[in-house]
Amino acid sequence: MRGAAMPAPRLHKMPGMLFSAPPKELQGTDHSLLDDKTQKRRPKTFGMDVKAYLRSMIPHLESGMKPSRSKDILSADEVLQWSQSLEKLLANRAGQDVFGSFLKSEFSEENIEFWLACEDYKRTESDLLHGKAEKIYKSFVHSDAAKQINIDFHTRESTAKKIKAPTPTCFDEAQKIVYTLMEKDSYPRFLKSNIYLNLLNDLQANSLK
Repeated sequence: MRGAAMPAPRLHKMPGMLFSAPPKELQGTDHSLLDDKTQKRRPKTFGMDVKAYLRSMIPHLESGMKPSRSKDILSADEVLQWSQSLEKLLANRAGQDVFGSFLKSEFSEENIEFWLACEDYKRTESDLLHGKAEKIYKSFVHSDAAKQINIDFHTRESTAKKIKAPTPTCFDEAQKIVYTLMEKDSYPRFLKSNIYLNLLNDLQANSLK
């Protein structure tokens, strides 16, 4: 009919043009720092890690049983302290485990593994230093190491010379570089990650029950 309003054109959805909010697990993540493979793995890894960690470290939260000893409890205050500094995080055994899981999700677990190996090495008796130094060097420092750490050529060469006559401090230079790398790069992202925030939120929620 003349004068009748023309019906509005229908919009057809085009394949590949669906828009949705990112999954909750990825919200707050700096995507520019991750490759596609990491982004796809991250949500699953975080969810599994938090649940597994809660089951293994604090089983009484799920079972309703009271812990037999106070040291079995991982408190929200303790986990909150991890956000004060990387030093406080790494001084805590549970903190090492959770941070290690996060680094594994970012494919950089060699950093904390090397740092922990160095801490253990410094407590080694003098007659065992040579063998342990060789093992750490081949695992993390050598240019062909399977878990090669990201240090400069000068430090790599300097460390190679030092282990020929090993002392408790021969990995100190390389360890400091790796610590700084974790502190400036991985640690800030860890504090914003779901693996940390979920654990903290779960502990805070259970403390109110």
